[in-house]
Amino acid sequence: MVTLEEVARRAGVSLATASRVLNGSTRRVGDALRERVERAAADLGYRPDVTAQALARGSADVVGLVVHSLTDPYFAALAEGAMAAAERRGLTVMIGATHRDPAREVALVATLRAQRVRAIVLAGSRTARSRSELTAELDLFRAKGGRVALVGQELAGLPVVAPANRDGAAALARALAGLGHRRFAVLGGPPDLLTARHRTAGFTAALRDLGLPGPRVLPGGFDRDGGHAAARALLDAGLRDVTCVFAVNDVMAVGALAALRERGVAVPDELSLAGFDDIATLRDHVPALTTVRLPLAEMGGRAVDLALGDGPGVVTVPGEVVLRASARAL
Repeated sequence: MVTLEEVARRAGVSLATASRVLNGSTRRVGDALRERVERAAADLGYRPDVTAQALARGSADVVGLVVHSLTDPYFAALAEGAMAAAERRGLTVMIGATHRDPAREVALVATLRAQRVRAIVLAGSRTARSRSELTAELDLFRAKGGRVALVGQELAGLPVVAPANRDGAAALARALAGLGHRRFAVLGGPPDLLTARHRTAGFTAALRDLGLPGPRVLPGGFDRDGGHAAARALLDAGLRDVTCVFAVNDVMAVGALAALRERGVAVPDELSLAGFDDIATLRDHVPALTTVRLPLAEMGGRAVDLALGDGPGVVTVPGEVVLRASARAL
């Protein structure tokens, strides 16, 4: 393996000069010296050391993306958008999954800070209790020039791509009421998860404004199994005139649909169902899912742009209600 020292000897320059040319230092090197170093590197087949480049520049050509899960299609869509935006800038995305463990999220940020990544994007909701340690770790990263952006809720005044969760859920409630539904249940996810809480609150507030009864709210996991378990709990307790169920994300709605089928409840003939996010990979489910569409890939890309300093500090992303076959008119 050819070393930087060998390149420096071939070019007849100091090791420091060779390093500045090949490892991306911001310090200026004359054109003649630069050409000699680059020619020597090409002749010897030298491959630059990525770590050395990061040290020379102060950061690597890498954006760190921290998500809750690599198998959740919500985060997969965000990652696709983030990678496309990074690629346009000649950057690479390094992805880590927290599995909704606040301590792991902090540890991943610490690891990315040690890797001297140029920016970090944190995607996903968190609880109110999980914010202080994360903020402290992000402050250390930013103190060394690192850039940060979020997808989800605001944190410590950092740039954020914020889906309009309350407004989207409220618009969905109004659309479902417009189909004639009057009694609802909400599969509300974890009560302390901010995204779940905001979507439940927006849906509930809209029903109240319409003069309709508040929904029955059943907590559960923020995933397919959580939706499945919450739907089973609803059926076990009795529907009590409920005609429509709102699951606070699409993967929960898919789990709920499976539970309803297992119990012989036909959707939408006996019970209507809606979700939130409009995940592309779930659009082929039968019946097609009524939901609130978010431009997930675009959101991932906008977050990378924000992290690298392009655009306003807060980008609010409205949702669009999409009525499909899983919710019928009464």
